[in-house]
Amino acid sequence: MGWPALKQWGDDARRIEPLTGGVGVNEVWSVRVNGRLAVGRLGRRSDADLAWETDLLRHLDRGGMAVPVPIPTTDGRSFADGLVVMTYVEGGPPETEADWQRVGETLRQLHRLTRDWPQRPGWRSSTDLLHAETGTRVDLGAMPPEGVVRCRAAWARVAGGARCVVHGDPNPRNIRMTADRVALIDWDESHVDVADLDLALPHNAVGLDEEAYDLAAQARAAWEAAVCWDPTGVDPFGANRLAEVRARD
Repeated sequence: MGWPALKQWGDDARRIEPLTGGVGVNEVWSVRVNGRLAVGRLGRRSDADLAWETDLLRHLDRGGMAVPVPIPTTDGRSFADGLVVMTYVEGGPPETEADWQRVGETLRQLHRLTRDWPQRPGWRSSTDLLHAETGTRVDLGAMPPEGVVRCRAAWARVAGGARCVVHGDPNPRNIRMTADRVALIDWDESHVDVADLDLALPHNAVGLDEEAYDLAAQARAAWEAAVCWDPTGVDPFGANRLAEVRARD
């Protein structure tokens, strides 16, 4: 396990410099493989988890989406010893309302392409957490009981929505735009869930009515509160997101 695994992409494969993505979860570096600029991501996810993610990215690429595409090792594997090497995706973040509308169209495309996709190994959806206590990085038992009630109420309001792969973190840092395409990067939080978790975008970019937008925003805030909850209180992000989740009307 570790960066020596990069040699499995060729004797000339090398790291260049660290990138900002994946802080706290992975080590992410720009790398050079077969003379091309690429991205290497080293983490501790299981082989089953990495297989799910790399299969998803190839499926989306075949479906016409712009995503980082896994580059195989010299013997054809999608990853090795926790390391995934992917194509480098250029572009800048969305800035205008029109940009965000293009992002919204891209997320809708993701959802259409993955309606029958299996759940990421070991993950639970917001719908599952209406009854389950734990899943992946979520431990509802560590949250205040009243906060859990609010989160579950927010998830219950969207539980009847279409299930598909959600990107899980469509913030500007994870979007790379050019004049002719919108790319989504950093698929660490992707899993199967209700599409609403991706749809509370700036400028209401997917054109939800007022009630639907509010429900999606509440469900998203509840999800981020649960995933990022820090029982020590050192990181306030989860608590801040929980404060945005209203009690059941």
